[in-house]
Amino acid sequence: MAVITINLPLAKKMLPPRKASSKKGDNGTVLVAGGSRFYHGAPVLASMAALRSGTDLVYTAVPRSIVTEVRSFSPALIALPLPDDKLTVGSANRLTAMLPKKPDAAAIGMGMTVAGPESIMSLARKLKEQGTKILLDASALLPEVLPEISNTGAVVTPHAGEYKRLFGEDAGKTEKERIANVQAMAKKHDITILLKGQVDVVSDGKKTGVNRTHNCAMTVGGTGDVLAGITAGLMCKVPAFEAALLAAYFNGLAGNLAFKRVGLHMASTDLLKDLPAAMKHFDTIAK
Repeated sequence: MAVITINLPLAKKMLPPRKASSKKGDNGTVLVAGGSRFYHGAPVLASMAALRSGTDLVYTAVPRSIVTEVRSFSPALIALPLPDDKLTVGSANRLTAMLPKKPDAAAIGMGMTVAGPESIMSLARKLKEQGTKILLDASALLPEVLPEISNTGAVVTPHAGEYKRLFGEDAGKTEKERIANVQAMAKKHDITILLKGQVDVVSDGKKTGVNRTHNCAMTVGGTGDVLAGITAGLMCKVPAFEAALLAAYFNGLAGNLAFKRVGLHMASTDLLKDLPAAMKHFDTIAK
């Protein structure tokens, strides 16, 4: 299987134009479900990244205990309060019932405390039944959930440690090993895998790509949450493989712009600030 490297010309081909006549909702609605009593920032970063990626609406579902902190970050966030600090089956049911409209894509797990695998499975099942594309990150990367997301256009975004927890084996030490292992697991489970690292590896089992656009300041916490948000936003517009590969590239471009501006003193919010500049050169409008 040939492995492609994402670059500027390829990204321009993959990203579709926006219709000049489009109205609110035509460019995607995203649900971000995450957060906990200790981690309110992760779902905020993912939600703002989804908005900055060009999504029209983002609903941010977080525990009631942190909903005020989440709302205070930006008036652009539509925060939905969940009754429990942990994601339970009950709060998953509550969430799907309170959604104002069906999201095109959902990013689940950033900063989340999970009561058990069945809560993620329940939420994934309900979203899948209504046609929402699913992205799982962080705490939602549990092996029990894999059967629920197979053959649904779903994306998982693990780092090496999360990859081992999810699939039960190491991602590999060399780039060649990581590519081969990601390809095999993506094909086995019929999902798209975005394995984060110095070189991001993306595969849906049929196509494989790598992203080398990074810098060493991006080890700061929260850059993966931004990546998840960009990916979910793009999943509203393009197939899962293209969304994941483009997101890795744009996340890296934003990181490089932030590095030029602040050097090794980068925070993940710097990526949010520079993401529009990273993506605007790819903007096209169709009549």
